[in-house]
Amino acid sequence: MTQFAGRLRLGVNIDHVATVRNARGSAYPDPIRAAKIAEEAGADGITAHLREDRRHISDADIDNLMEALSVPLNFEMAATDEMQAIALRHKPHAVCIVPEKREERTTEGGLEVAREENRLAHFIAPLREAGCRVSIFIAADQKQIEAANRIGAQVIELHTGAYCDFHAEGRFDERAAELERLREMSAFAHSLGLEVHAGHGLTYETVSPVAAFPEVMELNIGHFIIGEAIFRGLSPAIAEMRRLMDEARCQ
Repeated sequence: MTQFAGRLRLGVNIDHVATVRNARGSAYPDPIRAAKIAEEAGADGITAHLREDRRHISDADIDNLMEALSVPLNFEMAATDEMQAIALRHKPHAVCIVPEKREERTTEGGLEVAREENRLAHFIAPLREAGCRVSIFIAADQKQIEAANRIGAQVIELHTGAYCDFHAEGRFDERAAELERLREMSAFAHSLGLEVHAGHGLTYETVSPVAAFPEVMELNIGHFIIGEAIFRGLSPAIAEMRRLMDEARCQ
């Protein structure tokens, strides 16, 4: 069984630096520069999602990140042959398998593992053999966690989007219920020997309760940090998130 770690890791997602760049079709702002600043500011890893439509991160960005980073790259990807080939060529430290639809603004929910167990088991096997740590992005649902464990994933990342949405909408009873689900499923996944991560939609207001779960080893946060960087700068935005995570963990 995975042992609890003292320090909660922070993965900074740089996708939306590329979104701003692509809005003008320019070379700036450079997501690689953002990744290096994030490293210096205390990020434990960098997350980048290469989508099928290439709406933000590009193939060249992945090439450059693999060359430039001294912290691990978490390569988010759909379960497609194209993405598998890219991951096997680069062999990043970690790959996180996420659901993906062209029409969505962002990842809307967790991957449906239980219904596609056989296909996903065969899909991730070569990634594991290549030395990549395989993570599955799923809802806080027991049957999905059990399926992720059966197919050989080493890590699950729990989707915190519903919890964050309930908080933003002032639906506090539903927020509390979703937070309890996340807590229970973090403990359940840990009991199976899975490493537990979490992310999606986390902000300064919502991060602390999730960071306090002792089973959670890593949070991956991007959109909020990049947005907050407009007002306070990227390094201070990351430092404040790091402070809140550390404070919640100590308590």
